[in-house]
Amino acid sequence: MGNERRLLTLLICLVLGAGLTAAVLGAARAGGPHAAGAGPVAADFVDFREVPPGPAEPPAAGPQASTGRVSVDCGRNAEGHYNEDNLVVSPGLRSGAHHTHAYVGNLSTDAVSTDASLEAAATSCAGGDRSTYYWPVLRRTDRPGERPHEKFAGHGNAGAILPEAAVSVEFLGSPVSKVVAMPRFLRALTGDAVALTADSDQDVRASWGCSGSPDRSTTRYPRCPEGERLTRTLTFPSCWNGLDTTAPGHRAHLRFPAANGVCPQDTFPVPRLRISLAYEVPAGAPLALDSFPEQRHSPRTDHGMFVNVMTDARMDEIVDCLNQGRDCRT
Repeated sequence: MGNERRLLTLLICLVLGAGLTAAVLGAARAGGPHAAGAGPVAADFVDFREVPPGPAEPPAAGPQASTGRVSVDCGRNAEGHYNEDNLVVSPGLRSGAHHTHAYVGNLSTDAVSTDASLEAAATSCAGGDRSTYYWPVLRRTDRPGERPHEKFAGHGNAGAILPEAAVSVEFLGSPVSKVVAMPRFLRALTGDAVALTADSDQDVRASWGCSGSPDRSTTRYPRCPEGERLTRTLTFPSCWNGLDTTAPGHRAHLRFPAANGVCPQDTFPVPRLRISLAYEVPAGAPLALDSFPEQRHSPRTDHGMFVNVMTDARMDEIVDCLNQGRDCRT
């Protein structure tokens, strides 16, 4: 009987030890403080006055640099285009995102959109650009979400959606070479929606800031000085493999250049998309980026998606503007 009791005690200790080890490893993968609750947590926020200036973009080097800029006026989602779909990552799967996305551009985009349906749809962009641009919504968690699209996401995504006070859609060139046209219906993804539990930070592209200090950015929610807007900047990869409009994993066909602007071998520079978002946020207001439940609203999970539905003629105009060093608007 004594031996049986000792064996039972040993077995219980082994089980409890294994559970504790699993909990510790899970907490480490989830970013430590996030393990205690649903998030976001205090460590996800930063006083932006404490954020140092970041590295400047690489300067144009040589006569082949494409130094132009194209700004596309797509509004700021006055149409109220929201859903829980992700055409780029989960095509065909309704509510596949498990969180809510906000859109500008193509007004029809959802999980079951096709190239043909996108091509035929209306758009919020000036100049007829039917491309789709979208990102996860930002919420105030101290206010209830009362509109239908604020309630549908579930999975811990709750609160009033903060509308964008400004949305900027820009295409930029390369600091080292001319750019070539993107193929029509190219799919693009930036950022890592599972950054909190990922094995590495290689896909993290979150860039949060405050409107008064455009030379600074952080991967945390910034507490901005009074009178400044909170900003998010989504910069997309711009080195295309010359063959595919998508790929398994959604990244291999379109990669980021090196810090000096040079594209990886066997890729070609295409116009670089940058989406800038701005919000009016009262001082101290609690914020949460929509996310998968296990990501606990980490600001590091910020991400964005794009499908190019421009006509070939319109894309050629963008390429010419960038390669000629002009500043163009639609």
